[in-house]
Amino acid sequence: MRAVAGPVLSLRHLLILLTAIGLLPLALLGVWTIHGAGLYLEQEQERMMVGHARALSSAIDAELDATVAALSGIAKSPQLASGDLQAFHETASRLSRPDWLGVVLTGADGRPLFRTMAPYGAPAARVADPGSLHQAMEERRPMAGRVARGQGGRPAVPVRIPVTGLDGQPWVLTAVVQPDSFLDVIMRQKIPPESVIAVMDGGGALVARSRDQERTVVGGPSASLTALMRSGGPEGVGPTTALEGDDVISAYTTSPRYGWVVAVGAPSAGFGVGFFQRFAVYVLGAWVVLSACIALASWLSGRIVRRIESVQAGAAALGSAGTVRVAPSRIKEIREMGQALEAAASRRAAQEEERSRLLASLEEALAQARQAGQAKDAFLAMLGHELRNPLSPILTSLDLMDLRDEPGSQRERGVMRRQVTHLRRLVDDLLDVSRIASGKLAIETRPLNLAELARHAVAALPGEPIALEAPPEVWVDGDETRLVQVLGNLLSNAARFGSSDTRVTLEVLDGEAVLGVSDNGAGMAPELLARVFEPFYQAPQQLARRTGGLGLGLAIVREIAQLHGGRVAAHSAGPGAGSRFEVILPLGAPSAASEPGPLAPAAPGRHILLVDDNEDAAAASALLLRHLGHAVRVAHSAAQARALALAEPPEVAILDIGLPDMDGYALAAALRADAGAPAAGGPAAGAALRLVALTGYGQQADVARALAAGFDVHLTKPATIEALQGAVAPAGA
Repeated sequence: MRAVAGPVLSLRHLLILLTAIGLLPLALLGVWTIHGAGLYLEQEQERMMVGHARALSSAIDAELDATVAALSGIAKSPQLASGDLQAFHETASRLSRPDWLGVVLTGADGRPLFRTMAPYGAPAARVADPGSLHQAMEERRPMAGRVARGQGGRPAVPVRIPVTGLDGQPWVLTAVVQPDSFLDVIMRQKIPPESVIAVMDGGGALVARSRDQERTVVGGPSASLTALMRSGGPEGVGPTTALEGDDVISAYTTSPRYGWVVAVGAPSAGFGVGFFQRFAVYVLGAWVVLSACIALASWLSGRIVRRIESVQAGAAALGSAGTVRVAPSRIKEIREMGQALEAAASRRAAQEEERSRLLASLEEALAQARQAGQAKDAFLAMLGHELRNPLSPILTSLDLMDLRDEPGSQRERGVMRRQVTHLRRLVDDLLDVSRIASGKLAIETRPLNLAELARHAVAALPGEPIALEAPPEVWVDGDETRLVQVLGNLLSNAARFGSSDTRVTLEVLDGEAVLGVSDNGAGMAPELLARVFEPFYQAPQQLARRTGGLGLGLAIVREIAQLHGGRVAAHSAGPGAGSRFEVILPLGAPSAASEPGPLAPAAPGRHILLVDDNEDAAAASALLLRHLGHAVRVAHSAAQARALALAEPPEVAILDIGLPDMDGYALAAALRADAGAPAAGGPAAGAALRLVALTGYGQQADVARALAAGFDVHLTKPATIEALQGAVAPAGA
């Protein structure tokens, strides 16, 4: 290349200059805009919270005023004016409001004259909150006292009004009001579930609270809220910590009439400018600045492109074995590229040799990749086995507790069963996606009433809020197990993303069956809709990962639908607007009707030999089978199992495959051979031995190998009660 006079510029320096010109003012504008909008919205939110607290304080004052008005009506009774206290006791009892514990009349000396909570003339009880009683007596105006627990342990608030007794004596009439009446005022407010509202008396004790009322009533607010109220005067707003430990922004106001305080708390995470508001402002400013940058970049890039085209022509000449000529340039990198192209022409032969070596390396890498794929399949199979083994005794123990119907652990059993089911679904999804990746996922189709399948699947989830709309029959050619899995994955997806109104619909449109699952959960943004059926892809989540899962359920739904000759679709109006998933399958011919056969009688108890080297799993399964009425002997090795079988031949043998001294396939053959020998006596003497494989290996190849080894039934851990009952039942039962 010919030398160029003048300074040589670096392409990197040019690009840095271009980037700085475009991004610096854009960044400054974005930061300024977002900061200003955030401050403004935070101030607006604080003003709204204070307004909400004022409105609630007015509602509480109105409730207290209603109580004072009711007491004033009772005080106008002629029995009080005439001094007939026994008759006034009956009148006050009759006119007492349902949310009052009773009415108390107190004399000038501060001692109760009667309490409607006790018969007239009953001994006087101690006075609750004597301070408010003396204040009402002295100031002769209505008072709302402090919340306290009475002798019976029930919390109550005294609301007092002054009345005139015999000879003009200053008496006080008190309504003992339950805090639930103030809690009702709170609950009538439509507040978000994550917010908290508290009502406190003049002494700072909690009268009503939207969370955990029974535990917190009569207690005090959090220390941070107490500090805020002490430093902020009669009204204020600031960050606090709720009694449950949540960080909230609290606004409070004090009633000037009764001195009570109403506090409203909202999660701190909800404050500030929302993401989309900030993003819109940011994009608007960025677009203005970016337009100017584009104009400048267009001029600069034109000069660069012309030099690059010269280098491109030189590269084309190098590829065609021609003479490489690159035009001179003031840009350092382009000049060096031209020099490199000219040098490359002399090294063309060496590069061809290097390419041959690279091809050989590529073939070796492909072989290693195939070996890695085989190792992955083996690892997933072993992972499924090792995860299912501990799940088996857990699920069996839960089944035992359910059969015993232990009411004390019902809630805990429900929690454990849901989590075990979730973990088992994760294992199945992981193995299914491995089969999908290797092309080994297969289906067995037959005529199937999709409407009946949907009804059974929804009925199997009685605790879930699911509505079903389906005609009596919609026939398709499908694999029942896999289509149940499809609907189960869609319902599980709706539950994980916060749906409280899940709807399943089935209809026939344009000659196809359309199975839809709609929810009112989190919804999806357009970018998520485009990738929702990809394996392992999940919506961005916080570190807490409230939704869980591996991101495989919807990918498996799509694969199963495609194997049936169908397709899937997802719809959502956006975040927070819910979602709808549709599985569209071709229609099939109805199945030939068949009369149901007679019900088989319940199988009697059988003699069972249970072989498993996992002692916890063996013990739990044995207890369950014994609870079902079977006689069970347990062995933890193949040698022990053969000895027990020879001593007393069983009717059924349930074998684990991975035993320490002999695998389950060899043990099955040995037990078949031993059963053919003369029986030593026992309940199964001379009867055909039924072999059941109970193992953590659950792929189709494992099932086929078990049946080829002589097993009658293959069960994958953890097995349900129904599966075990069916497995040990006599053939044909």
